[in-house]
This record gives sequence, structure tokens and C-alpha cells, in this order.
Amino acid sequence: MTPISYRLLHALPGRLRLRVPALSEVGVGESLRYWLDAQDGVEDVRINRAARSLVVDYDPRQLAQARLLAWLDAFGPRAGASQMRDAPDDPSIAPLVRNVLTLLLLPLLPRPAQHVATYLNIGSKLLKGADTLIHEGVKVEVLDALAVGLSASRGKLYTANITDLLLTLGEYLEERTQQQSDRLLRRLLRPAPATAWVERDGQLVQIPGDQVLAGELLVVGVGETIPVDGRVVEGVAMVNQAAVTGEDMPIAREAPKRVVAGSVLVEGRLRIEATRVGDDTTTARVARFIQESLDKTSETQRMADELADTRVYLTLGSAGAVYALTRDLTRVQSVFLVDYSCALKLGTPVAFKSGLYQAANHGVLIKGGEAMERLAGIDTLVFDKTGTLTHSELEVTDVVVLDPRCGESEEVLLAMVASVEEHATHPLSQAVVEAARERDLQHISHGEVDYMVAHGLSARLDCCRILVGSRHYLEEHEGVRFESHEARIARLLDEGKTLLYVASERGPMGLIALRDTLREDAEETLRRLRTLGIERLVMISGDRQEKAEALGRTLRLDQVHGEVRPEEKAALIIALQREGRKVGFVGDGINDGPALVAADVGIAMSRGADLARASADIVLTDDRLIAVADAREIALGTMSIIRTNFNATVGINTAIMAGALLGWLSPVASALLHNGTTLGVLVHALRGARPAQREKAIEVE
Repeated sequence: MTPISYRLLHALPGRLRLRVPALSEVGVGESLRYWLDAQDGVEDVRINRAARSLVVDYDPRQLAQARLLAWLDAFGPRAGASQMRDAPDDPSIAPLVRNVLTLLLLPLLPRPAQHVATYLNIGSKLLKGADTLIHEGVKVEVLDALAVGLSASRGKLYTANITDLLLTLGEYLEERTQQQSDRLLRRLLRPAPATAWVERDGQLVQIPGDQVLAGELLVVGVGETIPVDGRVVEGVAMVNQAAVTGEDMPIAREAPKRVVAGSVLVEGRLRIEATRVGDDTTTARVARFIQESLDKTSETQRMADELADTRVYLTLGSAGAVYALTRDLTRVQSVFLVDYSCALKLGTPVAFKSGLYQAANHGVLIKGGEAMERLAGIDTLVFDKTGTLTHSELEVTDVVVLDPRCGESEEVLLAMVASVEEHATHPLSQAVVEAARERDLQHISHGEVDYMVAHGLSARLDCCRILVGSRHYLEEHEGVRFESHEARIARLLDEGKTLLYVASERGPMGLIALRDTLREDAEETLRRLRTLGIERLVMISGDRQEKAEALGRTLRLDQVHGEVRPEEKAALIIALQREGRKVGFVGDGINDGPALVAADVGIAMSRGADLARASADIVLTDDRLIAVADAREIALGTMSIIRTNFNATVGINTAIMAGALLGWLSPVASALLHNGTTLGVLVHALRGARPAQREKAIEVE
């Protein structure tokens, strides 16, 4: 990695301007922007690729100038965000300054010089209009050029310059608004970069996770995120792979097992060889997901664009008609300055992006305006039970005594297991300890706990040596057989429960069954969804039909499908669509991928499988089911904003057009009113839709 070179041009407290030659290279500008945006204390980053200029605004109370320059020193080709294309340069204020200076100089110049100054000032507008006409046909830029050019050609120099100033100001604010909505969205959704401890030159060096090279060796400890896909070369550990498998249950990893980026190491320590890095990791896929969110065009937006283009011809035709009837070029100029295009073309995407931003603030990642539009249009929502209506926090449901010789009752067995398990941090262990605490069971004294990572543990009690762990551990490593209790085991497993096996040196002692719990916000979520227009709520489950229906009655669901195999989920979605329903599906597992694709809109939970998130149109970034209702409310609100903006744009601009046709509005007044309408629409769109119930809850708190 070669650091970029730069030269400090100007420095003030909280603001730096630098010359960065590498900004002329494709992709560097936007990745550098992401790199700096992710750092604490950085407030705004502006780039001008043509001038190779970088301006950074920062909070000097949070961030020292030396630290900021050190971050620039650390930036390299692999240090920024995933290789995204460069966004357009930040809009330049130079044309506005030129307009103002021209207007100030006009009274001081002789008449011929006034003409020269005016044409130099409006020349870029005239050239842009000509270029647009040649390459794209009749667009709003052509109308603007005609209006300004007519004023100048008739000697109305102040009118030409003021009109050009108003148009340029409108363009600047429109571009600024549009880019700000993009930037806010990207900055909010960009995943925090993971760090990595890499072995280099015989030493451990901490570097950003996206700077790891294939083949390098990493060391990962407890609580750290694995930043790359790789292969374990040394160590034993429990790894939570919820980011990939959807199962929030730590699994054992040792050589030569593979690990994936985004997994969190819960216990132990691993030495890993990196096999897939950079753009191949989960972090890079999220970055691409964000880019798709900005790139996708909704049907509403496409229709707005087509209508806007049609309205340009309406403006041109109206101007031709008024000239034919009145021969009044002033009216023609006024008509040219009224167009529906800006507000229609810009208002819709800004509203969608503001909706995406608000959704992300509420823990929802939506893949573009089209997904939001479809979410607003569904009338049926299907939930996969496990991991969606229920979550991964386990609770003890059964304590089964198999041999009372050591544990005389369920309470004694649970107390013994909890006394030993309190020394472990596994979710199963925590659930058992919590169950004993709720029953107010006393701690039982025991000897030193022997812990085998990823398998189980053992300890000496007064009565016996107790062994707790998986069936594989007890049968294969400790020689304790459970075949004689197969019927009980099968019954508990059929109920969808997870089992913890307990034994002593004399044989099996008992079983502790655990299962996932109903989400606390499940009932509120479903109730809100009904108030937001969802007509039918359906649940799919692999549990027995009787068990699934019991949960369905609790949640007052309209339809419940039990004993559903993974491959049957998509078929159920398609069957509902054949009934004429617009269907959304909420899931989290690898086997939910086909259903997420088949649905009109697919929603993946935050802890869902990587494949599920890739297949989904919407991903929850917070582990809250209520975020589904928030997303629906934001989608409906965004579509309402778009309809309101559309009606306001057509109504107000039609009124301005009528005033221009009747000669009531001068070109300057026409430009002022039109640009004011456009900016009003953009401001309304930029506000974005917010979940009303969530806002009220926050106020109450």
C-alpha cells in the first residue's frame, strides 16, 4: 500500500484545505471521502477533482489537526471504502460569485462593455443549452438558454443577468440538496471498518481490516470481529457466525476449519490465514448493497422523469403559441422560465433518498426507491417464525431427570448444572444460570471446573463428577451413552428445542431443554402493521402444526402454516400471489433465500444469514421486529410526500404558466417563482417521512 501525497494549502481551526494529486484518479475521491467520513470528529468532506482540492471540516474539540493529517497519511488504495465510482464534484459557488460581480460592475461600465460582460457571464448557460439540444434534444436547459439569450439579445442586460443568477442559484441549491442526500445516506450506512492484528516481520501489528492481504496470518481474541474470510491454522474457539448462518449460536472452530468475515469470536483464541480479503468480504458486499440503494430507479421516479420531459414540450409549445398570438417576446421569455422538469425530476429521488436515510436512522436498510415503493404497496406479510417472531435468546423449558441417584429432583439437577455453568459464557450456560436464579436455587459447592472449548465442561461435586455438554462430547469423549433415553430425546427435539446433556461417571443424569423466546415487540409490531394497511398476517414454521397454531392464536395471525420444509416456503408465497395479493416476506435463514426472492418485497432480519440479506430488498440493521412496522410507515409516508410534491409542482407551475401567458409576470418574477417552487418541493422532500408512533414514544421518554 502506497500512501497518497498531499500539500496543505490552508488551515483554520476546524477546517483544512489540501491539494491531493491522486484525486484525478478514478475512484480515489469517493473512497477518500468515505475513509474520512468514517472517522470521529469529521463533519464534512468536499472534493473538487478538477482542482485536485480537498476541504475537510472537523470539530477541533474532538479532533486535532495532527490526528486528521495522520489519517490522511494512513489512507491508501485499500484503505477506503469498497471500490465505488466517484460521485460528481461538489457544486461550485464560482458561477454565483461571477453573476454577483457582473451585476455590481454593470453600472460602472460603458454600454459596449456591458454587453461583453453579460455575454461572458451567461455564456456557459448558452453553451450548455446548445450542447443539450444537440445531444439530448429539447430539455429544460434549452428553455433556460432561450430565456436568458432572448433578454440579452433585446438589450435587457440586467434582466438577463438577474435571470441567470436566479437559475444558477436554483441549480446550485438543487445539486447541493441532491448530493447531500446521497452523502448522508452513504455516511450513515457505511459499515464501521473492523481492525485486525496481523503478523508482520515477527510482530503483531494492528491495521484496518480492509488492508489485510491474502495469505497473511491474523490473531483474533475474545470479543473481536473476524475481518476476513480465512482458515484456522492454530487455536480452538467458539465463534458466533450469525452474520452468515443466521444462527446466533456459537460454534466450535479449530484447524483446519474455515471462518468468515463478520463473525465474532466469543471464547478462545484463533490464528487465521486470510483467504478472501477486500472486496470479497462481507463488509464490501454491504458497501455494494448501499450503492445499489442509490442506483435503483423506482417506477414512480421513471414516470416522473417521463412526465417532466413531456412538460418541457408543453412549455415550448405554449411559448410558441403566445408569440404567434401576441408577438410579445417578454411573455415568451416568462413562459420559457416556467418548467415542471426540475421539481418533478429532483423531488422524487430526493424524497426516496430522504426516506432511505430516515429508514436507516430507524434500523432499516432499504435497497432503493423501488423496494420502498413495493413495501408501501403490499397488503400481505408472511413471517418465518424462527429468528423473526422469536429471537435467539434462549430460555429453559424442561428439566428432565433420567437417573435420580445423584440428582433427586429437577431443582437439584438444575442447581448442580447452573453452579457449574456459571463459569462459562456460552448462551446455553447463561440461560441455565438465569433459570436457576429465577427459581431462587442455591449454589452447590464443587471443585475446579475443567472446560473443553466448544464441547462441554466437568466438575467434582460431593456426590459425583458431573459432566455437562453436547451429546457428541459426552458419548464420544466421555463414553456416556444415551440410547436408552432416545424416546424422550426425540420428543424434545421434535418440539424444536435445544438440548443440554448431563451425566456422571455412572451414566446419564438428565436433560435440560431450551428454546428461543417470543420477541417482546412481536404483538405490538403486528398490531401496528394492521393499522398501516396490512390486511393479512401469515406465519410459516417448521414446528408441528399444533404448536404453530398455538403461537398463531397468541399473535392473532390470519393464517399459520406448520411443518413447512425450507423448499416449500417460496411455493406458499407464490400461492398467495396467485390469489391477487401483494406479498412481503420476513425471514433470516439461508433457506429463506428463495422465499425472499419470490415475494414482492423481501425483508431480512439483522442477524439473518448472509445469503438472506443478499436476496432481500430490505435488511433490518437493528435486532428489532418493530423496525418492520417503522419501515412500512416510512414507505407510506415517502409515497405520500411524493404525491403531495407532484400535485404542488403541477398546480403551482400551472398557475405561474398562466400568469406568464397572460403577461402578468415578468421573466425575473417567473424565474423567481418557479425556482422558489422547486426549492420548496426539495425542502419538503428532504425532510423525509418519520414513523409518527416512534417519534411520540421518544418524546414521552
